[in-house]
Amino acid sequence: MSSREHQVPLPNASYVSEVKGTCSALRESQKIDVSTTAIKRLLFSPSFCSSFKRVSGYHGLNFPLNFPSVLSEVNFLSVLSLLNFGSGYRVPLHRQTGRGAWDGIRALMFGLYLSSSTGQGDLLSAKGMQTISEQQIADLMSINLYVEQPHSEIPEMSIGTIGGPLYDFVKLIATTLRETGQILEDLGDPNLGTFVVRSLRKVDAANNSADPNAAVHTTLRQLVGAFPAFRDMAIIDEQPVYCFKKALFLIHAIVIRFGIRNTLPFPLPNSSQIPVFTDNVLPSILVHLGVVDLSRSTAHGLHAIFPDASDKAKVNSHLALPPPLPNSNPQTGPDSKKLFPTEGPVLNEEQAYILRAAALDACERIVQVARTLDEDSLQADQKWIQNITLPELDLWLWAVAKDRADYRVLEWFVLRDTVFF
Repeated sequence: MSSREHQVPLPNASYVSEVKGTCSALRESQKIDVSTTAIKRLLFSPSFCSSFKRVSGYHGLNFPLNFPSVLSEVNFLSVLSLLNFGSGYRVPLHRQTGRGAWDGIRALMFGLYLSSSTGQGDLLSAKGMQTISEQQIADLMSINLYVEQPHSEIPEMSIGTIGGPLYDFVKLIATTLRETGQILEDLGDPNLGTFVVRSLRKVDAANNSADPNAAVHTTLRQLVGAFPAFRDMAIIDEQPVYCFKKALFLIHAIVIRFGIRNTLPFPLPNSSQIPVFTDNVLPSILVHLGVVDLSRSTAHGLHAIFPDASDKAKVNSHLALPPPLPNSNPQTGPDSKKLFPTEGPVLNEEQAYILRAAALDACERIVQVARTLDEDSLQADQKWIQNITLPELDLWLWAVAKDRADYRVLEWFVLRDTVFF
C-alpha cells in the first residue's frame, strides 16, 4: 500500500456523505467546472438517449460458474472486487494478452476458482491467498513476466529477464492477496466472503434509518476499516478526499447478484444512491463528452492533459450517434487486424485523485439535474431520463466507453502502481 493512505484519517461521519462531500469540495477547489448546460447537452444527446437503456445493463457480473453455496459466490465477488484494479496497465495487457485489466482480473478469478475446486488447495481462502506466487498469477492471466534485454557483452543478442510493467502489476496483485489473507487469518475468518456476510448482517437496523445511505455506510465502514486495499483516500492540498471505489463496487455487486432473489440470504443495503465507482474511465469519458471542463484547473496542470477536450466539433461528434462502421472483409477489412488502445496522459497520484473526485461529483450533478427537469417540457420518450440512478449512470459511462468504436480510441488517463482502480 502507499504510505499516503496511512496519513489520511478515516471519515468521522457517514462514509457515504464524506465520499460525496470531499469529492465535491475538491472539484470546486481545483476549479473544475460541471455546468448545467453541459449536463443537459449530454442528457438529451443522441448518444445518451439511444444507448443508455441498452448499455447501462452491462454489469459484467454474470459468471459461468456453478457456486456450491451463497458464501462461495459472495467470496468470489469479494475477491474480484478486491482485485478490481490495474487500469494503468491497460495498454501492455492488451498488447500481450488481448484483454484489458477488468477482463484480465476476471480471467484470474476464474482460474483461481477452478484451481481451488479441483483439489489443488483453496486459493480464494485466507490461507490460500497468502501462498499464491507471482508465477501462478501470471500463468492464470497468460502474462509473460520476462522482457527481452540486450546482452551486455554479445552484440545483437538479447536475454530474457524478469521485469516490465506487467511484472509490477502481478506483484501488486500478489501483495494485495497476501496482505488481505493475513488480515483475515488474524481476524479468524476463513475467507473474505465470511467477513463480508458478517458485515451485511449488521445492515438491518441501518435499513430503517431515515438516511437512504445508512446501510451502505455500515458495510463500507467495515470494509475500509479492516483492509488497506479498500482505503482509497488521500490528502490533496491539505484536503482529505475519499473515493472507496472498490468497496463501493463490492457492495453494489452483491446487491446486483442477490437482490433479484425471491428470498434474500442476508440483509442488503439500498444502493440506488451509492456514489459512482470512480476510476480512470469515468473522468476521461466525461471530459471527452464535454461534461467535465478542465480549462480553469491550472494548479496541478490538469488544464493541459486532454488538449482536444475543448474542441467543440469533437465533443459534438462524441455526443452524436456513432458513425457507421465501414464495410469490413474478414481478410482485408478493418476487423482483420487487432486495434490496440493507445496510452493516455500519465498522471501523478494527486492529479488522478482530483480527476476521480471531479467525475464522482459530476455524476451526482448529472442525476440531480435529471431529477429536476421540467416534466412538462419533456417528450414522452424522454421522461425516463428523470429516473436515472447513479449506479446506472456509472455502468453507462464505463460500458459506453467500450461500446462505440470512436469511443474506444479515446485516451484514458494512466496511473500505475496503485491498487485502487
